Amino acid sequence: MIEVVLFDLDDTLFDHRDSVRQGIEAHRVSLELPGYPEEEFARWNALEEVHYHRYLTGELDFFEQRRARARGFVEPHGQVLADPDADAWFEAYLAHYENNWQLHTDAAACLDRMDARGIRIGIITNGDISFQGAKLAGLGITDRFEHVIASGSVGFAKPDPRIFAHACALFAVAPAQAMYVGDRLHTDAIGAAAAGLRGVWLDRGGAAPATQYGEATAAGAHVIRTLDDLDGLL
Repeated sequence: MIEVVLFDLDDTLFDHRDSVRQGIEAHRVSLELPGYPEEEFARWNALEEVHYHRYLTGELDFFEQRRARARGFVEPHGQVLADPDADAWFEAYLAHYENNWQLHTDAAACLDRMDARGIRIGIITNGDISFQGAKLAGLGITDRFEHVIASGSVGFAKPDPRIFAHACALFAVAPAQAMYVGDRLHTDAIGAAAAGLRGVWLDRGGAAPATQYGEATAAGAHVIRTLDDLDGLL
């Protein structure tokens, strides 16, 4: 029986992707940089994937990955940013990003249903606890969660099984009594399943290749299209 449901934050509960899309476009326009919105968003998104992963593996610290993303974005425009300028550039972007923070439309109702069923809920997120905590506060959902576990605080990141084990220990439940829901197949769903939890892949777009659905099945992970589908797995 599932007693605890743990959620990823970015692009599972929090609509990170759309907040980034609107934030980088507003920042780009404010700087009068040329480009097409969708292409520039894709480029910024790619820079985040590369350099945030470098942060998670310990190659860069939290602020170094921000500087690398800022420098990568302006480099095609012939700009070179020293550390203070890169920091200021990223802070200006963050203001636009934060102005567009929002939950996914199915998130609040899902959390309400968990509460109504007496299911304890928490967060496991890859990132810095102060920044991820600021998101929860800005979205008004901090108090919804019994525990918030961030990789930057525990020293290991998803899909490392230790972060899932650490979460279960905090809740004092066996892994088999916990479910983990996230938007990334390997990092979230398969990682959780390998650690003994019930792994759930939230595939909102439903456009993943068939091979990935096969991977999910082989790993014992479940697939849902919306958080409304989660009730059927409990």
